[in-house]
Amino acid sequence: MSGPSSLFRRPRGMRRGAGLTLLFASVLAAGAATGSFGSEPHEPAEAPPRSTPVAQDVSEAAAEAMADGKSPTDAAREAVSRSGDRWGKVYDEEEFEEFEQSLDGEYTGVGLWARRAGSGRIEVAAVQHGGPAERAGITAGDRLRSIDGQRLDGRPTADVVRLLRGGEGAGPGSAVTLGLQRGKRTWEATLHRATLAKQTVTVRDFADGTRLVKVASFTKGSGAEVRKAVKSAPAGHGILLDLRGNSGGLVAEAVDAASAFLDGGLVATYDVRGEQRALHAIRGGETSRPLVVLVDGGTMSAAELLAGALQDRGRAVVVGSRTFGKGSVQMPTRLPDGSVAELTVGHYRTPSGRGVDGRGITPDLKADDDAESRARTVLGGLGPPS
Repeated sequence: MSGPSSLFRRPRGMRRGAGLTLLFASVLAAGAATGSFGSEPHEPAEAPPRSTPVAQDVSEAAAEAMADGKSPTDAAREAVSRSGDRWGKVYDEEEFEEFEQSLDGEYTGVGLWARRAGSGRIEVAAVQHGGPAERAGITAGDRLRSIDGQRLDGRPTADVVRLLRGGEGAGPGSAVTLGLQRGKRTWEATLHRATLAKQTVTVRDFADGTRLVKVASFTKGSGAEVRKAVKSAPAGHGILLDLRGNSGGLVAEAVDAASAFLDGGLVATYDVRGEQRALHAIRGGETSRPLVVLVDGGTMSAAELLAGALQDRGRAVVVGSRTFGKGSVQMPTRLPDGSVAELTVGHYRTPSGRGVDGRGITPDLKADDDAESRARTVLGGLGPPS
C-alpha cells in the first residue's frame, strides 16, 4: 500500500481514465458543490484548460517516440527532466491507477505494508487492524518470502506491492498466497483481498483532556474525520493537530479540515497560469478551543497549506521544525500510450500572501525530539481564541 501524493486528484469528480485534461476544472466544480472551496467560481467542465509550453513539449516528445516505435513514457520522462519542473512526474497507466487509489478513502488489498530490510529481505512493516493480514496472524517484523510462489528477496518494494494487489481481476475476494517466516518457523497463508478503509486520521486523548488528532495524509474523507474528532473532543479542552510526516494529498480535504477550526474565511490563494483563485473554509467551525499544530520537515503540500492558514489566521500556534516546502499546483495530462504527465501549472500562498514552495512554513516555536511535550505545554498556556 503505497503511492505518491499530489495536491489534486479525482474528487476532481472523475473516474479513472476519463478526461484527465479536465481534472483541474473538475476539482473546482467538486469544491464548489460541497462548499469546500467557498464561493470560488470554477471553469466549466466543457472548457478544457489551456496547455502550457512544458505540457506541449512533453506531449510532442511522447507522440514522436510512439511514431518512431519507442517508449512514449520514457520520452515524456526525459522531457520533464529537461523542463526544470521539480515536481513534474510521469506515471505509466498502472502507476497512475495506484496513485489515484492511494488518495481514495479505501483500497483493495490484504492490509499489509512491506519494507525492504538492509539484507535485501522483504519484511512486514505493519498490518492494518481488522484486515485479512491481521486476521491471518501476520505481524510486523515477519519476513515475507514469497507471493503466489514468486520469491521476493532482492525485489523492489514496488514489485511487492504490485504482487500483493494482483493484476486485473484481483478484486475483493480474490486469493493470494504468502510465504512467511518468523524466527525459525516458516509457513504459508492464503489470504483473500478485501475492500479496506484507509486509516489516515487517528485520535488519542490524554489524561488532562487534551485531544491529539494525527493526520497522516489527506485522502478522501479525511476532512470529515478531522471535523468529527474536533466536535467530539472533551468540552473545554484543547486540540493538538499533528501534521508531522503528512505528505499532503487532496487540497479539498485539507480545506475541509481547516473548516473544523475556522468560521469561514480564506484558507489559501493560488494561481493557474497567472489566473488568481481562492479557497475558503465553510462557516461553523470550532473557534473556542485552544489549538496547537505540530509540523516537521515531512509536512508537505496540502498539510503545509492547512498549517499556514491556521497560523496566518491567528487560530493556532505552530510548533516543530520548518516544513518541506511544496506549494505547487500540478495538473495531469494523458499521453498517447495512456501514461500520464503531472506538470506544475501554478503555486499556492497562505492567507497573508506567503509562498510555500521552496520555503515551507516556519513554526512559531521550534522543537525537535521534544516537540509533542512542548506543544502540550504551549497548549496548556493558551486561553480561548479572542
